[in-house]
Amino acid sequence: MTRHMSSPFCVLRLLSLCLLLLAGGPLAALAQPASAPAAGAPAAAQEYRLGSGDVIRIGVYQNPDLTLETRIAETGLVSFPLLGNVRIGGLSVTAAEKLIADGLRNGNFVRQPQVTIVVLQVRGNQASVLGQVNRPGRYPLEVADMRLTDLLAMAGGTAVGGADLVVVTGTRNGRPMRVEVDLPAVFAPGGRDKDILILNGDAIWVDRQPLVYIYGEVQRPGAMRLERGMTLMQALATGGGLTQRGTEKGIRVHRRAAGGQVQVIQPGMDGPMQDGDVVYVRESLF
Repeated sequence: MTRHMSSPFCVLRLLSLCLLLLAGGPLAALAQPASAPAAGAPAAAQEYRLGSGDVIRIGVYQNPDLTLETRIAETGLVSFPLLGNVRIGGLSVTAAEKLIADGLRNGNFVRQPQVTIVVLQVRGNQASVLGQVNRPGRYPLEVADMRLTDLLAMAGGTAVGGADLVVVTGTRNGRPMRVEVDLPAVFAPGGRDKDILILNGDAIWVDRQPLVYIYGEVQRPGAMRLERGMTLMQALATGGGLTQRGTEKGIRVHRRAAGGQVQVIQPGMDGPMQDGDVVYVRESLF
């Protein structure tokens, strides 16, 4: 006589399986979709796209006569044996490998081609770093997700006299682009979105740091870096303070107005300083 699934033994077994799933046991892990990414897992990096001027080596497995080392033309074409001109400029390395492999297979030249492309020199995707950096010049964009901070690091970082504000120019969607990036804000909490993506042809300009000039009856006259929110009192303190002959009543600030003319003002000690201000401390008459 056949034993039915409604027997007490089978019912208890089914209840045990349900409890394991609810408790997150080994069977619960099996019940999860295999393709579900882990929480907080980093997104896959974009693949480098070949550009005009890049020097590459194309190889076909077990076909050494099809090995080619060449430069991608300005039109994005390369001349490959058996296939003629192939347009791979703008394609990712994987897409270019597949394009050549499909051509060899569809033309009955190679039955199961395995094509590999190695980028020997990056010449088609470059950006310029200029101004107050330690190593100005043109640098290759060897990865597709190159950021502003990555490129500045390649240029040795900003020089001692470099400003915190960086200007990035280029083209986006066929239109000129100009963005001012505050470097300290990039490293502040939530500042990742300010670390903009660098594309081929972009130029980065790091201007000189803003300066304030102090002379007269101060301990250390000369030029000094204008820090953010610096007041007249802080600027004088950076200069070592007044000498015994200096007087606060004799402090004058020469400031260039928007029209270009120079104005002489007498701000309070908590008055904000501006780039290019010249502070003169007069000698006390008494």
